[in-house]
Amino acid sequence: MNQTAKNLSPDVTTQIADALNQCVAETAGTTMLAQNFHWNVTGMAFGPLHDLFQKIYEDHFEAQDDIAERVKALGAHAEGTLAGMLGRSKIDEHDGHANAEEMIAIMLQAQETLAATLAGAGAVASGTATH
Repeated sequence: MNQTAKNLSPDVTTQIADALNQCVAETAGTTMLAQNFHWNVTGMAFGPLHDLFQKIYEDHFEAQDDIAERVKALGAHAEGTLAGMLGRSKIDEHDGHANAEEMIAIMLQAQETLAATLAGAGAVASGTATH
């Protein structure tokens, strides 16, 4: 049987919405990190990294909107404040003072954190879909 938001228990809905709000927070954190690096990257790899960071923040901005809309589809509140997202996120802000290699390493770590959070949200949703 396919589960819809209508036939999920309130506890399950809350668990899924919380997991999705965590995804919104991680996506927003990674979006801002990529935009910061897009603005501040310098050096020999400026062109390709400038373009890469732009692609990341544009992609992630759209994704965070899609995820927040899933939260609303569950009838829950989508976290929409920067303070709330920063408080929830496992991705640290960065001041943008880094060389290209450091930016790549920091972005890689942020993307790995985001991927793990998204996978965790999928596990929450699939683990509760049979309730």
